[in-house]
Order: sequence, then C-alpha cells, then structure tokens
Amino acid sequence: METIEEQSKCEMSITTLPTRICLVGAAGDDTSTVAAAESFGIPVIVSPTGLDLVNDMDWRTFYVLPDFECETFEAIHKLKQCILGPPALKYAAEMKQTLGQNSRPIYNYAMRGVVTCFTGIRKKDELTKLVNLIHSMGGCIKKDLNTKTTHLICNHSGGEKYQYAKTFRLTVVRPAWVYAAWSARDTPEFEATQDTFTKDHKLKAFEGQKICFFGFPAEEHQHMVDVLLENGGVCAELDDPECSHVVVDEHTTLTKPAPKNHHTHILKSDWFWYTIQNGYANEMDYLFGDYLDSITNTPNVDRRDSLPISFNKRKRKRLSQRIQLEGTPLGSGKRRSSVSDAGLLSVSGSFFDCTTSPDKLESDKLLLAEPEIGGESTPTKKSMRFNHFMDFYTTESNYVGILDTILNLFKNKLEELAETNDPLLNKSEIKSIFGNFLPIHEVHQSMLEDLRKLHANWREDCLIGNIILQHQDELIKAYPPYVNFYEQMKEQLQYCDREYPRFHAFLKINQTKPECGRQSLQDLMIRPVQRLPSISLLLNDILKHTNNANADHARLEEALKAIKQVTLHINEDKRRTESRMAIFDIFNDIEGCPAHLVSSNRSFISKCEVNELSDCVSGRGDNLVLYLFSDSLEVCKRRSRGFNAAKSPSAAKTHKHIKLISLNTIRFVIDISDSPRAFGLLQRGEKEKLYTFGIIDEETDKLVYLKKLCMQMAAHTCRTDADKMLLSRTSQELEVDISDVNVSTLSKAFKLAAKTRLKVGRAFSFNKTPNKLKRAVSTMMTSPFGSTNSLTPASQLAQMRLASCTNINEVDDEDCASMRSSSPSTQSEMLVVPPLSVQPTRKNKAVVGRI
Repeated sequence: METIEEQSKCEMSITTLPTRICLVGAAGDDTSTVAAAESFGIPVIVSPTGLDLVNDMDWRTFYVLPDFECETFEAIHKLKQCILGPPALKYAAEMKQTLGQNSRPIYNYAMRGVVTCFTGIRKKDELTKLVNLIHSMGGCIKKDLNTKTTHLICNHSGGEKYQYAKTFRLTVVRPAWVYAAWSARDTPEFEATQDTFTKDHKLKAFEGQKICFFGFPAEEHQHMVDVLLENGGVCAELDDPECSHVVVDEHTTLTKPAPKNHHTHILKSDWFWYTIQNGYANEMDYLFGDYLDSITNTPNVDRRDSLPISFNKRKRKRLSQRIQLEGTPLGSGKRRSSVSDAGLLSVSGSFFDCTTSPDKLESDKLLLAEPEIGGESTPTKKSMRFNHFMDFYTTESNYVGILDTILNLFKNKLEELAETNDPLLNKSEIKSIFGNFLPIHEVHQSMLEDLRKLHANWREDCLIGNIILQHQDELIKAYPPYVNFYEQMKEQLQYCDREYPRFHAFLKINQTKPECGRQSLQDLMIRPVQRLPSISLLLNDILKHTNNANADHARLEEALKAIKQVTLHINEDKRRTESRMAIFDIFNDIEGCPAHLVSSNRSFISKCEVNELSDCVSGRGDNLVLYLFSDSLEVCKRRSRGFNAAKSPSAAKTHKHIKLISLNTIRFVIDISDSPRAFGLLQRGEKEKLYTFGIIDEETDKLVYLKKLCMQMAAHTCRTDADKMLLSRTSQELEVDISDVNVSTLSKAFKLAAKTRLKVGRAFSFNKTPNKLKRAVSTMMTSPFGSTNSLTPASQLAQMRLASCTNINEVDDEDCASMRSSSPSTQSEMLVVPPLSVQPTRKNKAVVGRI
C-alpha cells in the first residue's frame, strides 16, 4: 500500500500530464454523453473497451463506462485508472466543474455530501459491496460516528451507535437504502437523500427485536402488538429463547417474569412508548426489577396510584377505615348524594385519593387537619354543613389538580417541543386542542384559593355562596367557548392521535403516570363539561343543611341562580354557535347561493321540505327546500341525481338556489284550511305575489311551522302581533289547486314517468325549432292516440317514438273510438298519461278477454 507521501507525489506527477476522455462501449453511442464530454474542451476518444489506451502513460485518461459490473471495468479499475459513469460526467459538465483528482470510480453523485457509518453488519462481503457502492455514488464512509456523520446504516435497532444516532437525530437506514439508490443510478437528477426516497428505507423503532407483552388486558395487549408490528418488531412468547425484551404492565404484575433467555430485558411499559416517541429508549432506565424495588421501599402515602392493584385495594381499605373513624362524610351514616360520593373518586374511578399535583398533596394534608375556629380546635363531631362543604372543597381540589395535569403534563410540554426542530404537534394543532382551556384553569384556581381560606378559618356562618357570586362573570366568559367547541376539539385530538404515532406514544406515556390516574387526555378534557352541573348539586347539598337564619342561606340561593344563569348562557351560546355553523353547511350545499347569506348577524332557525303548488317560484310540482333564517327565507331546489351526476364539480352540491326572500317583504302567512299540508306566502311589492306550497315532510307539523315563521317575521320587524300575520283561507278562495298535495306513490311514479318522457324527447331532438322537413313529416304522421296539435314539434316526435313502442293490441276498440271522438283538449290531456306498457299493475280489458 502506498504511503500518503508517495500518493501525493504520484498525484502531482499526474496533474502535469495532459487530460483526455475515453468513452467506452455504449457510452460513445449516447449523444448526451458525447456532448457532455466535448464541453470540457479536451480530446474525446471512443473505444470499444478502452484497454488499448491503458498503457499510454503520456496522457491522463478518464474512462467513461456505462457498466460498473463488467470485466472491462474490473480490468481498468485494477490499473488504478480514473473511471466515471455517464451521470457523473454529465453532472460535472452541467455544473462546469473539473473532472477532479479522485482515483475512485464515480458513477454518479447521488450521495454527494453523505457521510455514512455502519453498525451490526457482520458479513465482510456485504460490507465491502456497500462501501464500493457508496463510493461509486459520491458518498463518504467513516468508521466511527462524529459531528459530520449524516447516515447510520444497520439491520436492527439498538446498540451504542444507534442510540447516538437517535439522540442527535441522524438518519438511520437499512442497507436496502444503498441498493435501491444504486438501482436508480441512471435516473436523471436523482438524489439518495430525498425524503420521498429515504422514508421507505428508514429503520423502524423495533426492527430486529422480538418482544413479549406480559400482564396487559386483552384489548391493550392487542393494541401494543399492532403498534409493534407497524414499527418493525416481532411479537414473541415468554418462553421464546430469541425474545429480546419483555414489556410488563407494572400496574397489574407483582412478580418479575422469568424468560428462558437470561439476557432478555424485562422492562416497564413506559420503555415501549418512549421508544415510539423518541426512536430509542435506554433499557437501563426502565427495568421492571428496579421498579419493584422502588415501590417496596416507598412510604405508603406517596405512591398510592403507582402501586399494583392488589396493593391499592389494601391501602384503600385502611384509608376508608381511617376516614370513618375521623368523622368524615363517609362515616356520617346518613344518605349522601351521588355527586358527593363521586367527588371522593379519583380520576381512576377508585375511592382513594388521586395524587394530581404538589398543590393537591398540600390540600390533602389540610383535609386531615382539624380546622380552627377563632384559634381553638373544633369539636370532634362535625356538622353536616361542614361535611358537605368538605365535599365541595375536595372535589374542587381534585378538579383543579386535573386541570393542572392537563396544563403541565400535556399543553406546556407540547408547546415546548413545538419550539424545537422535532415537534410532536405544530402550533395550530396545539391551539385547536387547548386554545379555550386556560380561562377555565385560572378561574378555578382562584375559586380553590378562596375555598382554602374558608377551610382554614371555618365558621358555621361563613359565606360559601359568595365564592360563586364573585366568580360568576369569569365563569360566563370561560365556559361557553370550551363547551361549544368541545366536539371540534375532540375530533382534532382523535385525528392527531390516529395520524401521528409519536404523539400517540406521548399520550400513552402520560396516561400511565400517577397524575393521570391511567385516564387518557380525552377523558381528562371532558371534565370541564361535567363540572358546573356537579357544582350545582354540591351547593344544593350545602343549602339543605344551612339554616334559614344563616346569612349564607340567601347567598347560596343566589349562587345556585348564578350557576343556572351560567348554564343557560352556555346553552344559548352553544345554540347560536351551532346555528352559525349550520349556515356554512347550508351555503356549501346550495349551488349559486348568495354570498351574503353567510353573516354573523344571521342565525338558522329551521328547514322544511315542500312541493310547489303554484308556478311563481320554480314550477308546479317541483321539490323545494325552505331554509328559515332569523331575517330571511332561502328557497332552493333539490337537484336531480340522475341528470346532474356527470356535470361540473358544482353538481356535487345537493341543491340549487332559487330565491332568497327577506322576511320583511312577506305580508301574510296563509294557512290553506281545507288541506292538512298546504300553505301560502303573500309577498308585498308593486304587484303582490302568492307562493303556495305543500309540506312533504311528514314529521313537520304545519301549524307549528307556520306559527314559528310568523314569530320570526314579527321578531325581525319588531312587532308584537305575530298572530295577526297568520291568515286562514280555503283553496277555493285563493284559487289554488291542492289536488297534488296528497297524491299517492303510484301517481307520483306516473308523473315522474311523464316528466322523464318529455326530457328524453327534448334530449333526442336535434334543435328546438324544427326545419321544414321535420314540420312536413310531423304533419303527415299522426300519433296512434289521435291529434297532437297541442304539443310542440319536439314533443310530437317524442310521443311518436314512445307510441311506436306500445302494443296496439293493449288498446280496446271502444277506448280508441272514444279517443277519436273526443275533443283536441281532451286528447292532449290523455297524452300526459303514460302508455299502458309503462304502468306496472294496470291490465286492459281486451287482454283479460283473451285470457
């Protein structure tokens, strides 16, 4: 092997020689390669093998070979000649670079700037091949990881190099990444570092690992197996000698499992989810044996929620006995409200305390301490008013602890990660989940502080109701935005949980922490929705045990009214919000809908499906929808699916805009009394117009709908005589035909067939105004049903086509004679009825006679 000094002297001697390019084999036939070679302004030679030039020491020759795996390549490479691939030559010509002094063969520069390192690849032949391919694509290889390394290549996760790569966010790929890049070596402008190419070859978190899950419930076990398979791992049994990790549910497992392989890591479930979130987690930090040792040596009161279930049962029993002896509400012996008992439940649903925050622990100590009255200790027996106050205080302390958990464990952590280069969620997603949370947290922190002061200085005449009254305005401001957009927040949370595996792992990790009590973030986020009704019941319990002479009695009644007012405000605000959201949905469903329909001053009231009985809006018999808003009435037509399915993208909208009527232009709402479904609207103007409709929605009560419409008209025009806007008239007085209001299904089918026949006739007519030849034919040919003078020429042609398909034997001779003798108007009315062959059940007398 040459020393560095000898190699540098050789390179210096080479640089003094003139340079030329030799295009070997098929490279000389490619015009783009020839053009790239000529762009350097040096001699270009075309040779079948290039071996005839290797002994010429007067020139430095760059051999351009299209194949780096042939015998010619091996022969030239052994002589340490400079070899390039056509892509490398083209790249140098395009970038206007020199051919360089690199003695290694370069086929292309797909790995230009890549610095790789290997780990876990034991086969020397495979390693040698990977090294040569990386060099041929312009990449670089280092033995150890350093700050310049960009990629780690390995077959399975784990090890020091893998941990280093994941810690410093280096790209970890399989060897298949190199082979796939070499397969695409001739692709123009290909780069192996492209995200779209690299993502398919990244090493997954558990690739090469065989993991056993121990002690988990069936549903959770299956979920973890699915996640393991998605991340490249293999599920194993405990007795599998190749099992690399055993993941244990520390909440249900009391003893350490014994796998066959003594080198198997036995770990807590946190290791599994931290590996998903961060790509790697050190096994030594999550050993299950260390966890068992820690809980064995931990004082009873510090880690109740983190102990296994059997431990918790014993401690819950001792805790409940101690509470009963101390005269707490559980030991009072009287009937208690379900909410009061629920207040003592932890977030895990157990009757032991949930350690939610340091503040929560301090409040627990206060609960066990004896409150003082004027500096003297109170009697051992507590009043029922005090006991129910303690219910309120305890549940409020637990509730604030849950809010603290949401803030500190979830919201703040996600916001911190959003500021880094590796966020779990972006800022807009975090805001959509937690945007309305902070005001609720702040108001209840203030309420809890006031409750602490009352507890520390308890007196029977203390004013508990004042706490609610003082925070009424803050409650009204804080709760409506949260409650109104809770469903949208939940959908966003579920979407992020489903689409982002690392965020899912983050939620799973926090769910196992004592602060969460094994409840998910979604379970915790619903607590604010439930809190106000709970406070109302708790205040009722306190009020029942407060004497009328006590000054707090009146304050508690006012506090209950305040809570009710807050709830009503939430409901009203929710109704307005849903109404405004409905306007957007309606606008998006109607083609050609006026843009000004969407307004913050407008709210949606109701919807009614009708048939038009007049011809003033769309046409008699058309199916319409009336959308009633606070100030207007949108009239739209339901689109036909059959004729609009293949039209423009606007055909995806289910309705078409017809008319937007302002409520202040409607003079009267008219109840057509001789029909249970028909009504009319009289619109004022230069010439009054009467619109008549028949309700087809069987669930809509006509009188209820009309009264609602009148009330909305009166509210919009600031009138109090809504009843005077509703008139009752008969169809004869209005000259309205109501025969179609209660038509049967069969009649509707006949009517639809007649409409379809006319549409088909229009579709097959070549133009609307027939030429002389068509008019001549139409006068010479007559319909089998008689004269067609009352029809348009296009309809005549359509009728003749349909009639020609009818079996003439179906028509009775007497019926034909009567039709011939009838008047033209009668004949035209008969033509509206579909032919007998179209009707589903009707049979002709002549046919029956033949049978």
